[in-house]
Amino acid sequence: MTRFNQPLGGNEMPRFGGPATMMRLPAQATAEGLDACFVGIPMDIGTSNRSGTRLGPRQIRDESRMLRPYNMATRAAPFDSLQVADIGDVPINTFDLKKSVDIITAQYRDILGHGAIPLTLGGDHTLTWPILRAVKDRHGPVALIHVDAHADINEHMFGETVAHGCPFRRAWEDGCLQNDKVFQIGLRGTGYAPEDFDWGRDRGWTVVQAEECWYRSLAPLMERVRAVVGTAPVYLSFDIDSLDPAFAPGTGTVEPGGLTTWQALEIVRGCAGLNLVGCDLVEVSPPYDPSGNTALIAANLLFEMLCVLPGVARG
Repeated sequence: MTRFNQPLGGNEMPRFGGPATMMRLPAQATAEGLDACFVGIPMDIGTSNRSGTRLGPRQIRDESRMLRPYNMATRAAPFDSLQVADIGDVPINTFDLKKSVDIITAQYRDILGHGAIPLTLGGDHTLTWPILRAVKDRHGPVALIHVDAHADINEHMFGETVAHGCPFRRAWEDGCLQNDKVFQIGLRGTGYAPEDFDWGRDRGWTVVQAEECWYRSLAPLMERVRAVVGTAPVYLSFDIDSLDPAFAPGTGTVEPGGLTTWQALEIVRGCAGLNLVGCDLVEVSPPYDPSGNTALIAANLLFEMLCVLPGVARG
C-alpha cells in the first residue's frame, strides 16, 4: 500500500465512471501537502476569435480517464514518488478579465506557497501571464519554453493590453523572464508585418519557427534547450494550436503547417532533468473538437509534463 495518491484504475471502476477529476485522481480543496497538482482555469474571456476554451478543463479531465499511471516509453512513475491531486478550478470572474487576472495570481501564490508545482488545464492563453507573476514571486525570473503557433507578444488587442495575444509581452514587462533562456517553438502563419516574430529575438529570445521543425526530430533542439536553461527555474507553456490542425482541430485560432504529436512528445519529454516550476496546456476549445481527440492529446501531454517534474521516479 503506497502513501501516494493513485489514479482510479480501469479494473476498479469502468473508464466511463468514477470521479470527474484529472486522471480520476483524488480531489482536494488546496495544494497543501502536495508535490504537484492539476488545476483548471475555465476561461475564454481573453479570446479574440472563436470562444469555447472555458470548457477546456472539464473536457481534458474527461478525456484523461484513459490514462494509466506508468509511462511505458520513459518508464516514469510519477505516482510512486510524488503526491498529486486535482485541486479543481480557479473561480475566475467571467465578466471581468482584469479581475480574473488578479484572482489567478492570488490563487497561484497560494499553490506555490504550499511548495506544489502547478499543472494547469486551460483556458485561453491570457492565463499564463498572471501565473508567471506568481511564479516570479516564488522563484524570481524564470526560463521559459513556450510552444505555440503565435508569439503572443502583442502590445494590445482592440486597445486592451490584457488578452490571449499579449501574455508574454506583459510577463516581459513585469520582469518575469530570463531573456537569454526564453524559447518560442512552432511559430507560424501570417502576420501584420515581416518582423512580427522578431520582437522576442530583439530581446534575446530564441525563436524557432514551425518551418524549422518540419520533417525533423526535435530531440536535438531540446538538447540545446537543456544546455541553455541549465539549472534555472523554468516554466513550460504549451498552446495546443502549436500542433497542426490535422491532429488538434479543437482550438480557437488554427494555423496550418504545425507540429506533430510525436514532436510535441519530444518537446515535453525533452524537459526531463530541467528545474520545472510550473506547466500549462492552453487553448483547447471543445466546441471545435467533436471527436474529443484534441482534449485527449492535451490530457496526454499534461501527463507527460507530470512525468518530467523534478523528483519523479523511473522504473
